[in-house]
Amino acid sequence: MDSNCADYRAIEQLKARYCRTLDCKDWQGLRDVFSDDFVSDTTAAGGSVTEGADAFVSFVRRTLTKALTVHHVQQPEIELSSATTASGIWAMQDVVRFAPGLTMHGFGHYRETYEKVDGQWRIASSTLTRLREELRTPFVTLFVSDRVRRILQRVMKERT
Repeated sequence: MDSNCADYRAIEQLKARYCRTLDCKDWQGLRDVFSDDFVSDTTAAGGSVTEGADAFVSFVRRTLTKALTVHHVQQPEIELSSATTASGIWAMQDVVRFAPGLTMHGFGHYRETYEKVDGQWRIASSTLTRLREELRTPFVTLFVSDRVRRILQRVMKERT
């Protein structure tokens, strides 16, 4: 296998490991997929910017420890820009069960950068964008529009 193919495959496995460790609540394994100076930007999806891998994993741990999550990524568009840097876009779906009877189902994309340090690829930055979010209950599915997202954000800020 030529080195480009090996790098593409390593980045695909890295992203798969991200999904698995996140959903399995393997916090150390999740931390290991990121560069130390990792930056997460979820502002377009109603979130915030988090700088530093440790800060990001701490945030995710606080937010999702009690939630059942399922993350799927597919259709990678990976571009190697050098022997140690790359970028990629992944189509994604996630399901987050916050409580019995309340589940969020999201669809969107991850736009990421990667760096290879000491022979290992790591995620250096990730921007999450959403095409659609749905809140589902046993009785109704609610499309989460920008207006509804702002209301939910306000409620969440008041709770913390």
